[in-house]
Amino acid sequence: MDFTPTEEQSAARELAAQIFGDLSTPERLAARGPGTDAELWKALGSSGLIGAVRDIGLLGLVLLLEEQGRTTAQVPFAASCVYGLLAVDTHGTDEQRARLLPGFEDGSAVATGAFPAASGVRADGAALTGRVAWVPWLRDASHVLVAAADHSLWMVRTADARVEDVELTAPWSGGRLLLDGTPGERIGGEGAYERVLADARTAFAGVQAGVCAGSLARAVEYTSVREQFGKPLAAKQAVLLRAADAYMDTEAIKVTAYEAAWRRDELLGYREAALTAAWWAAEAGTRVVHAGQHLHGGMGADLDHPVHRHFLWGRQIAAYLGCGAEVLAELGELIAGPVPDGGNAGQVPAGEIAGPVPAGEIAGPAPVGEEAR
Repeated sequence: MDFTPTEEQSAARELAAQIFGDLSTPERLAARGPGTDAELWKALGSSGLIGAVRDIGLLGLVLLLEEQGRTTAQVPFAASCVYGLLAVDTHGTDEQRARLLPGFEDGSAVATGAFPAASGVRADGAALTGRVAWVPWLRDASHVLVAAADHSLWMVRTADARVEDVELTAPWSGGRLLLDGTPGERIGGEGAYERVLADARTAFAGVQAGVCAGSLARAVEYTSVREQFGKPLAAKQAVLLRAADAYMDTEAIKVTAYEAAWRRDELLGYREAALTAAWWAAEAGTRVVHAGQHLHGGMGADLDHPVHRHFLWGRQIAAYLGCGAEVLAELGELIAGPVPDGGNAGQVPAGEIAGPVPAGEIAGPAPVGEEAR
C-alpha cells in the first residue's frame, strides 16, 4: 500500500490548510456559537474543495479533514461530504446525482446523517416514522440521510421533518430528528448502509487525527515556554514521555484512517480497516486530548483556552464513533464471521464491501448510539 498523496490531493490539502488557518482562528471560534461558520463554509465551497472530494477520493477527504481537525473549524465538512456528496455519488441514480450533487458540491446544500440503523426509524413506502435522539449538524443541514431499521437509506429534507435543538459535547449544532410520515427518497439498495457507515467511520477518524495533532501541537508549544523552577516544563522527563505517548497515539489514528481510505479508493475490502480506524480514533483519541489538556496544567482547566475545544471535539468524536469496547466487539464479530442461529443477524460477511459501486449503479456512525451524547 502507498499513502503518498497525489499531486491533486497535496494541492487540495495545502489549500485547506490555508483556508482553515486564515478563518478558523481562536478569536473567531470564541465569538461563535454552536452553528456553522457561514463565511468559512462559503469559502470552502467557492474554492472548489468540497466538490473536489469526488476526484481526490476518500483518502483525499481524510487529508482535508485532518486540516479541519487541527483548528476545530466550525463547519459540517465530514458530515456533508460523507452523508451527502459521497453517498449520492456512490449510491444514487443518475437522476439523483444530477439533481442533488451540484448543491452538495458548492456548499449551498448541507447534509448530515441520522445513524445508526437501530434508531427505530421505520419506512412505510417512502414515508418515514421514528425518532433519532441526536444528529450532528442537523440544525444547519438542508438534508439528512436517514438509516431505517432495515438498513435502507433515505434522503430527507430537514424542512419536511421536525427538528429540536440538542446541545452536544462539542458545538456541532446538533438536533433531535422527529419523523411522522415524513417523505424521503431511497438512496441505494442492499449494502449501501454498510458502505456509508464505513466511509463515515474513516472520515471522522481523519478529523480525530487532526484534532489530536492540534491538541498535541498546543501542548508542545505551551510546555516549551512555560517554566517551573527555572526550566521549561518540556525539559522534564514525565512531560516528554506523556507527549511522546500522545504522538504515537496520534500517528496510529492517522495511519489506520489512511489505510481504510486507501483501501476504499483502491476498491478493496475496507470494512475491517474502517472499524480499526474507528477504534483507534475513539480509544487513542480520548487519551491524546486528555493528555493535551493535562500538559497545560492549570491553564488546561480554563474553558476559554483554545486547547479546551480540542478536548471537547476529541470526546465528541469518540462518542460519535462509539466506545472502544463496542467497536472492538463489532470488529471481532466481523473477523470471526456470522454466528449461526441468529447470533449475528444481519451481519455482512467479511470482505463483502469491496469499494464504491460504479457510477449509475444502485447498490442497495453509524458511528454512534443514542446513549453516547
